Amino acid sequence: MLTITVVGESDLPDLAPMLRGYCDFYEVDPSDEKLAAMCRALIADPREGLQLLARDAAGTPTGFATIFWTWQTLYAARVGVLNDLYVAPQARGSGTGRALIARCLQHCHDHGAEKLVWETAPDNATAQRLYDGIGAEKSTWLSYELDA
Repeated sequence: MLTITVVGESDLPDLAPMLRGYCDFYEVDPSDEKLAAMCRALIADPREGLQLLARDAAGTPTGFATIFWTWQTLYAARVGVLNDLYVAPQARGSGTGRALIARCLQHCHDHGAEKLVWETAPDNATAQRLYDGIGAEKSTWLSYELDA
């Protein structure tokens, strides 16, 4: 049995190690303070986005997802950006990722977002198998970024 809830302040100690695992996977190193500040900003203003925390039947955290709300001109609609999806190594293959995406879609519907969109690294074959398996469509867009 899996439980998925919106992250609150009391969840931050359980979420922190998974945030670090996610960052380690992508070989980036934001400070714990900055990660906590981001989480608290979402808790304080869910109009910006939200985080979901999955727990197994014993209450052990098994994964998380982060959605940010925005608009997309090309769809002329509000969208949810699935910025983060992470499943703890011991829970991979358990359905946690699928369940988190399903809950993200429900939150999109509840928030009036018409689409859930996301990116993954080109070499993240495990994630791509999950996304392909749930019927998600690959985008033709390339991502670019600049430091501000």
